[in-house]
Amino acid sequence: TQSYMGNSRQNPIRKMALRRLRSALFVPGNQSRMLEKALGFSPDAVMPDMEDSVPPDQKQRSREVIAANLPLLAKKTDWLIFPRVNGLDTGLLEDDLSSILNSSTARFIHGISIGKISCREDMDRLDDMLSSWESKTSMKSNTFKVIPWLETTKGVINAHSICQSRRIIAVAFGADDYATDFEIERTDSGDELAFARNMISVAAHASGVQALDTPHVNFKDLESLRRACATVKRMGFTGKFAIHPSQVEAINSCFSPSADEIERARQIVHAWEKAAREGRGSTSLDGKMIDIPVLRRAQRVLSGANCTDKKSGLA
Repeated sequence: TQSYMGNSRQNPIRKMALRRLRSALFVPGNQSRMLEKALGFSPDAVMPDMEDSVPPDQKQRSREVIAANLPLLAKKTDWLIFPRVNGLDTGLLEDDLSSILNSSTARFIHGISIGKISCREDMDRLDDMLSSWESKTSMKSNTFKVIPWLETTKGVINAHSICQSRRIIAVAFGADDYATDFEIERTDSGDELAFARNMISVAAHASGVQALDTPHVNFKDLESLRRACATVKRMGFTGKFAIHPSQVEAINSCFSPSADEIERARQIVHAWEKAAREGRGSTSLDGKMIDIPVLRRAQRVLSGANCTDKKSGLA
């Protein structure tokens, strides 16, 4: 497995391996009580927010609250911690970074999330900024990972080149800002988002990073959340954002292999192994052909199940 933080000296709280990101929970950074409440849930990642959920006059408070709570979040959970910072051209980013990447706080986070990344040049600018902070805090190069938000038409079109950045471990789709930029209305069906979702998912998979879908804003309707998760899972997304802790369990369940999927995968692998022992390059199960691509999908299901169970790494 690949360690995010390099060695234990850099992160004395824990060594965290790269793993599946099924759920990432947003928490407004200016609300200390909400950060404490989130400790009762089990997202794979948490994003204390300094961006859209925080009013302009609360930005500084959000920096202070997040910095003060990072040691507790790191000690009490096994979450990946990715504070969401304000964008490159907002005039707020430097202060955001200085509050979480200084020598007192940097060891408690795994990276940052940042909105409205539109091109590879944006990621190169951010890479330089993070490299500077790694140097200041004596961190190993490329320690701080990034989950960028693609939420403009330009960002969607440039998804593949963006995903090539060395720092990215997952890429996020922001549907509301994308719809605004595209001058279209969002609908309950989400049909108008299909092209953007497919572009981002394919780009992520081609680049070996994970793809996280936009939050489901109707947080009280868990059935529609489950349907939305199932839809984007079929498109290749590996996880989804939660804006309320009550959404985490449903998201985790959807993006984890079901018992039926695991059993079917085991049957496929067993049938293939039997065929291989008999010198055959393909076989069948329940009247359906099993060849190399089918075998690889089954192995991926079993790998994902093991990763989910153990909260351990996927290379």
